[in-house]
Amino acid sequence: MIQLNNIEKVYRTDTIETLALNNISLHVEKGEFLSIMGPSGCGKSTLLNLMGLLDMPSRGDVLIDRQTTQQMPDAQLAHFRNSKIGFIFQSYHLINDLQVLDNVELPLLYRKSTAKERKERATEALIKVGLGNRIKHFPTQLSGGQRQRVAIARAIVGRPEIILADEPTGNLDSAMGDEIMNILLELNRVDGTTIVMVTHDANMAQRTHRLVRLFDGSQVL
Repeated sequence: MIQLNNIEKVYRTDTIETLALNNISLHVEKGEFLSIMGPSGCGKSTLLNLMGLLDMPSRGDVLIDRQTTQQMPDAQLAHFRNSKIGFIFQSYHLINDLQVLDNVELPLLYRKSTAKERKERATEALIKVGLGNRIKHFPTQLSGGQRQRVAIARAIVGRPEIILADEPTGNLDSAMGDEIMNILLELNRVDGTTIVMVTHDANMAQRTHRLVRLFDGSQVL
């Protein structure tokens, strides 16, 4: 489902060149739940951004569902990303001025769907994460765990084949973290969603199918 071949990512300024990722080759199978661990600054989030087509490598190839992505025009790339990939972030990235239902609908605004279809699918996604009774609340009225569940609903509302999660339990206590992890495991087991999760929590990583470790931009395991 995700194939990275000899990936290198270099960030350049007028005076400094920083090698963020060095010669990464990684295949993620369809339906796999992969976790990525490593110390801060080792390139985990950079790697996730490349998988999510939010950034492009300096060298190497990124294939999603066997399709090469580097040469796609921006509009095609945005459509491909919107249809294939859902994103979950540590800090939720919800819009506080919008109700929960409206937050979840956002990815569908870029698709050819009616307002009724958007509302139905967003409601279905919220019910799936146990928040069917919170659709008219605002994010500020929710706990951290509930906000992360809204973020998961937003990630799955477009029924993506891939979910990329960057520290999805990082801001939560252990009980809420377990709750979010159980939702991700259920999405993987029942829906067959391919999930790649960046985490600092070894206990969470042990519950996934496979663990990849990064150190100083290189894959060490």
